[in-house]
Amino acid sequence: MDTFSLVPGKTRLLVSIPHAGTHVPPEIARRLTSVGRALPDTDWHVDRLYSFAADLGATVLTGTHSRYVVDLNRPPDDTPLYPGLAGSGLCPVQSFAGKPLWRARQAPDEAEVAERRMRYWQPYHACLRGELDRLLARHGSVVLWDAHSIRSRVPGLFAGTLPVLNLGTYDGRSCDEGLAARLFGRAIGIPGCTAVMDARFKGGYITRAYGDPLRGLDAVQLELAQRSYMDESSREYLPEPARQIRLILRALLEIALAGS
Repeated sequence: MDTFSLVPGKTRLLVSIPHAGTHVPPEIARRLTSVGRALPDTDWHVDRLYSFAADLGATVLTGTHSRYVVDLNRPPDDTPLYPGLAGSGLCPVQSFAGKPLWRARQAPDEAEVAERRMRYWQPYHACLRGELDRLLARHGSVVLWDAHSIRSRVPGLFAGTLPVLNLGTYDGRSCDEGLAARLFGRAIGIPGCTAVMDARFKGGYITRAYGDPLRGLDAVQLELAQRSYMDESSREYLPEPARQIRLILRALLEIALAGS
């Protein structure tokens, strides 16, 4: 199975969806615990939420494999994104809730992690870099939108209930200040929709590694609270709330397309 799917676009916008994949090769799946096989930390339905992006002319890159195979939004050397805070690694060994993902003595060792990095992580990032270079050469500037979602309450990662819209620009280092301000201004102006910028989620590896405003490459991560479009217990996609979220996402991506 291919490690990603790519829909090339014609505009300056690239939407990356690294964590919606659910495929786990059988030889890996049989080593997971029951918790691991349930894939609780998947960004459920995010590819469906952003299915309109291609209509905007965006390039859409989507990972097909579960983040438990390899996490596409973690550094290749597995350096922690948030030192001192709970997180997960390149090949996670426990869920966000702290539950073991691997059966006894079945977790990947250092050699296997390196092999997975080459087999699953590297192709996605080679494609991402190639597409960013293509769009930058064509348009002179690019916006990389890294699309994510997470349960509204994950005590092991953050306190309380997550706002609906969690924008991240690596504390302003990955995105033009003016563009970030317009995105956040739109987000906080949505009635009944809470939003923050560079709070608990400042952007993962993709945002940090590829965002380079001085070169005309702006990168933004959006972490959606899953309650805004799905039932977090059953994982059921809720059409009407999801329709409202899709309208919000479209408005934000149109701002990104408009430029700095």
